[in-house]
Amino acid sequence: MTDDELKKSVLPIDVVSDVMCPWCFIGKRRLANALEKAADVPVLVRWRPFQLDATLPPEGKDYRRYHEDKFGSAEKVDALRARVTEAGRAEGLDFKLDAIPRAPNTLNAHRLIRWAGPVGAQNKLVELLFSLYFLEGADLTDDAVLAEAADACGMAKDRALELLATDQDVEAVQTDIAVAQRMGINSVPTFVIADRYAVVGAQEADTLARAIREAWIERSEQAEFTVPSGT
Repeated sequence: MTDDELKKSVLPIDVVSDVMCPWCFIGKRRLANALEKAADVPVLVRWRPFQLDATLPPEGKDYRRYHEDKFGSAEKVDALRARVTEAGRAEGLDFKLDAIPRAPNTLNAHRLIRWAGPVGAQNKLVELLFSLYFLEGADLTDDAVLAEAADACGMAKDRALELLATDQDVEAVQTDIAVAQRMGINSVPTFVIADRYAVVGAQEADTLARAIREAWIERSEQAEFTVPSGT
């Protein structure tokens, strides 16, 4: 099947997200529920990179201190954490925010997700990275943690370690992020449906399902009334 045939047979959904964003994890759960609600629509989910803070050093920063510096006070951080914890619990996620050691620079995680694309492991890897970070308190600045995640998703652990030690695809990931920003994406998650419609934020499953169905119906109607070339 050619790329053009693939695009006509499925509805692409590009999820622009960052693995250090709890709302992106919640959004992933809601997208999964939306896809169940719109199960008759064939989709292709692709994960696209975004960095909430590209200025973080490679070794990251203390998680608690980072957020207190960012939001201004311990009280505000606690209030925001309570809100996201409650929202996560509603989606079956038991966030362990106090167990997270560092706010990471997620560039390497995004490189790994990029490499997972050609082997069909993106969704599984994204789920695992979210789970490691938010549910187990794993350190995503540690290449060994990333390589173990790659291994668990059917990728070559040694090859992942080898590539992570280089600058392979650093520029490509940064370019993808810049493209998203030029498109006006400045918060995540953002769901880009059919390369045309953006749903911003961790919207409820019903909202996402409705957007998916409407995009699929519009695409089907356009295909039905397309005049074949040469006629």
